[in-house]
Amino acid sequence: MGTNNSLLAAGTFFVCMMIQAGDGVAQKISSSQKPNILVIQCDQFRYDCLGINNSQVKTPNLDKLAADGMVFTNAFTPIPTCCPTRQTFLSGLWPEQHKGLWNYDITLPVATFASPTFTEVMHRAGYNQSYIGKWHVHPTKTPLDFGFDHYVNEQQYNQWRKTEQLPAIVPINKNFVWLGGTDPAPLNTTHTHWLAQQAINQVQQYATAQKPWHMRLDFVEPHLPCNPVQQFINRYPLNSMKPWGNFPDSFKQKPYIQKQQLYNWGIQSFTWSDWAVYKQHYLAMISQTDDAIGRVLNELDRLGLSKNTVIIFTADHGDAGGSHGMMDKHYVMYEEEVHVPLIVQWKGVVKPGSRCDKFVINSLDLSATIPQIAGVDFGQSQGASLVPLLQGRQPTTWRQYAFSNYNGQQFGLYVQRMIRSGRWKYIWNLTDVDELYDLQNDPFEMNNVISLPANQQVVATLRTDLYADLKARNDPMANNWAGKAQLLQGNKIGL
Repeated sequence: MGTNNSLLAAGTFFVCMMIQAGDGVAQKISSSQKPNILVIQCDQFRYDCLGINNSQVKTPNLDKLAADGMVFTNAFTPIPTCCPTRQTFLSGLWPEQHKGLWNYDITLPVATFASPTFTEVMHRAGYNQSYIGKWHVHPTKTPLDFGFDHYVNEQQYNQWRKTEQLPAIVPINKNFVWLGGTDPAPLNTTHTHWLAQQAINQVQQYATAQKPWHMRLDFVEPHLPCNPVQQFINRYPLNSMKPWGNFPDSFKQKPYIQKQQLYNWGIQSFTWSDWAVYKQHYLAMISQTDDAIGRVLNELDRLGLSKNTVIIFTADHGDAGGSHGMMDKHYVMYEEEVHVPLIVQWKGVVKPGSRCDKFVINSLDLSATIPQIAGVDFGQSQGASLVPLLQGRQPTTWRQYAFSNYNGQQFGLYVQRMIRSGRWKYIWNLTDVDELYDLQNDPFEMNNVISLPANQQVVATLRTDLYADLKARNDPMANNWAGKAQLLQGNKIGL
C-alpha cells in the first residue's frame, strides 16, 4: 500500500489518499473541504451515440464535459437490464450477490439490500444527498430509505404535466407506440428539462450550505419511447439516418432466442425505413437530454461550484435500436447493449481531455470510486476504485477483461455470462449455443466463430478465465457441476 499526498491544482482543498490500486476496496480520503459529487445517469444510452464517438450525434455539453475530464473508452455494464444494474450501483455487489436478477416490475425477485448501501454510509458521514429522476431500484422503498434527504420522482412530473394541461404526445405509429413520438409541449416543460430544473433548484439550495453534497440526476431518456420536441428532431433529417453497420442480421449460427426476440416485439417485418424513424427520434432524444444536462452544468459554473464538484456521466446500459434488427435489449451481449459511456470531470485531479482504455464495469466500479472520493469506508463494494486512474496513475493490478451477466426475464428465462478482451468476446449461453466474436475483424458482431478450429484455444482460455472470475464472485452458475463441465471441459453442443 502506498501513500499519496497531493495539493490539488484548483487550490480549493487538500486531499490525503491511501491507495491500494485495483483491489476494489474503497480507501480513505480526508479533506478540509470534501468535494461535491454529481452523478448524471441516463437510461439506455449507447456508447457510440456520444458526439465524441459519432460525428452525426450532437451532444455539445457532454462533449465539453469530456474535453474537461476523462473519457473511459471501455466501460461496460455489469448487466444490461435497468433494475439490477442500478441495484449494483448502490450495493456494490453483482446481481447474483444482491439477488436482484432482473426487473422486479415484470416479475420478482427484488434485491435484498442486506447491508447498508454506500449512500447510507455517505449520509452518516455528513453528506447532503438528493435523488432526482428515475429510481427503478425497489418497488416499495425510495431513495429516502437509502440515505438520500431529498427525492423528486417521475410521478411528480406526470402529475405536474396534467395540472399544467400540457398537450399529449403525438405517436410516430399508433400500432407501435413504444417507438415514441413528438412532444408538442414547450421545451422547458418537457420531462428532461423539468428534471434539470429540479436539479438546478436543489443545487441553488446547496450553494450556501456548509456540508458537501451528492446528487443523482437520473434521466429515463433516451429509453424508448423517445418523445423529443420538434426542434431536436429537425437536427436529424430522416434521409440522413443510415443503417447501423450490423443491420440486418440473418442470425445464422446464433442462438435461437435472438431471432425470436424480433417476433416477440412484432418487428420481424421491419425494414430500415421503419428503423430510420426510431433512430431519428432516439438521436433527437439524446440531443435534448444533452441540452438539459448543459443547463445544470452551466448553473454549477454560474454558482462557482464546478471547481469543487466531481461530475460523473454514465448510463445503466445501451439500446439495440435496430442494430441486428433488434429492439430494446434482452438475450444478447452485443456492444450496443453492454458498452456504455463513462465520463468523469474532477478539476485539479483529472487531466482535461484525458482518456482511459482500461476495462471498467461502470456501476460496480463507481460504487467503490464515489465513497473513496467522499472519504468514507465502503468495503462491501466488489468493484475497483477508479481514483488511481483518474489521477493518471497506472495501478499495479487491474482486470484483464470486461464482464457482464444476464439472467433472463420479460420473454422467458435465459442465462448468459460474457467475458471480453480487446479482440475477443465470448458469451456463455447455458441453454443454447455459445458465441465468440472477433471484434478486430468483425466489429459489428455479425459472425459467430465459436466452432472454427483455429479459435478453439481462444475459446478454451476465455472459458477458463470466465470460470475463475465467476467462481471468485460466487456466481451460482459456476457453483454446479454442469456449469463447470461446460466451461472447463467444453461440454457444450457445437454448431
